[in-house]
Amino acid sequence: MNEQIQKIVAELPNLKNVTGVWAAVDDRFAQGDSAFPADLGIALAGTYGSEGQLWQYRSVFDRVLRLLATTPGFDNASQALRLVSSAEVAGRKLDRYTASLLASGHEPADLAVAFSGHASEELRACLVHELVLRGVDIEATPGIAGWATSPHWHHHPLGWLPLTLSDVEGCADLPSYGTGGSSHSMPYGPPDSREPAAIADVRVPSVEETTGPATATAMAKAVANWAEESNGRIEARVFEFAEPLGVGAVPKALLALGLKCLHGAGKKAALSVDVRPPARAWQLLFAAASTGGAYNSGSFGAYGRLAAWQSMAALSRSPQGATADEVEARVRDCTWHVFEAGTKWFEQVAWDIGLAALAPGHRHLSVLAATDTD
Repeated sequence: MNEQIQKIVAELPNLKNVTGVWAAVDDRFAQGDSAFPADLGIALAGTYGSEGQLWQYRSVFDRVLRLLATTPGFDNASQALRLVSSAEVAGRKLDRYTASLLASGHEPADLAVAFSGHASEELRACLVHELVLRGVDIEATPGIAGWATSPHWHHHPLGWLPLTLSDVEGCADLPSYGTGGSSHSMPYGPPDSREPAAIADVRVPSVEETTGPATATAMAKAVANWAEESNGRIEARVFEFAEPLGVGAVPKALLALGLKCLHGAGKKAALSVDVRPPARAWQLLFAAASTGGAYNSGSFGAYGRLAAWQSMAALSRSPQGATADEVEARVRDCTWHVFEAGTKWFEQVAWDIGLAALAPGHRHLSVLAATDTD
């Protein structure tokens, strides 16, 4: 082991801050030694475990990984892959994170090394769809196309997703990564300040709730991490009307369904309901799935894309086992509503979602609401 690395590993638990270690790594890296950060990361993991609880370990490891994964260049990409593929640190969650970092920081040509080296199948699958989200033509990218179009990985959950973006996915909010951290936009939030439109006094047909546990779980796929890993709560329900429900009657219908998230809306709390294109619904769901809620980091781009489509499939009442093309066609045939309410159910901090999908035929309305807080 390199003497400098050995010294850092030995002294790490006693450090009050790790800026000196960062500076040492940055200095070696600036001199063209891209192997040093990877060697240090592997040595730290070998000593303190890949799930190390030392804050010093977590801070330094993330720093060296970000340095390699977000700095353009073939050698840097190769060293990042060597780091995360080593026996000391390899893991599915790390693969998903690394794929997002790499796709944001490197040219596709430099990332082809992941498909000829020792990268895991999980990292490769995630990397493919992180690149798809960034508009890369996978099938025209040498070194990646052969693996991505081969049938051997179609059993993988991400194999269901197409290798090109539809215009429904055209407004994906992707994070911006750097050595010191990351940032991303938040397309959801508390009710805006505009005056909500008046709820039309129209007739709402009689209705019956038809929510089943499996359907509710599928509808909530994109926001499940808010409840499982943060402070969030979710309401996912399906309703069947005795007669077709007019699009203009959806706001009043929402008030009549006994939704917990809308308790008090229209009286003590404002409610706004807008018809929006399916791309807006997908954008909200993708952001929730990929970036997470108040206290977690989500599933990153590849699995965020999958979860968003899984929720869209359930909300649109797509048949079980439908292909991605079939789900997209069904999604386009639905009428999508985004609703916001100043009720107590919604935390109204920064993470609030209200979606309602009126299925073709206008007899079925699927509703998904989610909220989280720090």
